[in-house]
Amino acid sequence: MTGTPAPARIAIPRWIQLVGLPLLLLLAWVVAGAVRHAVFLFLVALLIALLLNPLVRGLGRVWIPRGLAVAIVYLAFAAVVALLVLALATVVVQQTRNASHRIDNYFTVDAGHPPKTGAEHDLARLQTWLNGHHLRRVHVEQQGNKFLTSIGTNDVTNYTKKALNWAEGAGVAVVGLLFSSLLVVVVSIYMLLDMHRLAGWADRRFPPAPGTRPLVQRMEQALASYVRGQLTLSLIIGVSAGVGLWVLGMLGLMPHGGRYAVAFGAWAGITELIPYIGPWLGGAPPVLYALVQHPLSALWVFLLFLAIQQLEGHVIVPKVMSHSLRLHPLLVIFGLLAGAEIYGFPGILVSLPLLAAGRAAWEFFAERVQLDTWEGADPLVEVEVVEQPAAPVAP
Repeated sequence: MTGTPAPARIAIPRWIQLVGLPLLLLLAWVVAGAVRHAVFLFLVALLIALLLNPLVRGLGRVWIPRGLAVAIVYLAFAAVVALLVLALATVVVQQTRNASHRIDNYFTVDAGHPPKTGAEHDLARLQTWLNGHHLRRVHVEQQGNKFLTSIGTNDVTNYTKKALNWAEGAGVAVVGLLFSSLLVVVVSIYMLLDMHRLAGWADRRFPPAPGTRPLVQRMEQALASYVRGQLTLSLIIGVSAGVGLWVLGMLGLMPHGGRYAVAFGAWAGITELIPYIGPWLGGAPPVLYALVQHPLSALWVFLLFLAIQQLEGHVIVPKVMSHSLRLHPLLVIFGLLAGAEIYGFPGILVSLPLLAAGRAAWEFFAERVQLDTWEGADPLVEVEVVEQPAAPVAP
């Protein structure tokens, strides 16, 4: 009875290590830079195919043809993504419209007795509070009124119109993005249809070691682990932000906080998907909204999101993401910077999933690639040393 054959190993000679590998890396870098848009689209399509392939494989186990399984999985995936994007675009445009009108009214519409704008009333209340605490020398109301007079109502209206136009333009861009992603959808469908053939070829050429997973399944597992960790992190942050804003509203520290707690919490959870800058983007809208309501409300909201970010950075992220990415923080930072440098903001979004899949592929091939040792090797060029006779010493 013969045992399981050992995995095939790839021996790379020394001359290829010295000349071939650097030239190959340089050529790959030049070609990828020349067609980086196509490379980016294919990488995104590959990530989507690797994420959806386990579902297609699961449907195949219940005697559903692969083509039909791909259609079912992709239609469901496309419907969920389209609904999420359209819902997000609608919420962003509507909330920006409401916020712009509220800001416009806060600086331009007179109310109360005597008739003043909301900003002027808040300045007066703040000045009264300062006067009652022996801070009469701080002339907040006078300086604030000068600032409001200098910017004028037309400037505020122009700013709010620009914000509204930006939001509407962002909504149109999101809809256009759905059409521009059609190419990624088509490429990923072709990859899904042939993924089992690709996996079979890789298993025949590089059979997995006994008790280990094949190459494609390792990459699928790494991506699934990353997605689970990221979704768990977004859910924790979104729920924490929503509950915190609701509590501030119940305590009267943020007017109407309970009304917008769900929307702001959902926004914080969605922006958490963006590495590093996501937490700041998630906290910006509620802080601005609270600033329009009252400066002290903005302070409480800022402290809430600061506490959430500290809890995220020191407790949640190490616990959740350490089991999903299994990458050194320096490598993560380098990957994010490289993604931004190569393809801008979309590169940042794709860099971490690519690192997760690349780590799985590296671990797989690290078991099979063998470099010829350089220790004790013969020199590349033999040099014969000829001793010259010593010159005679003059008497």
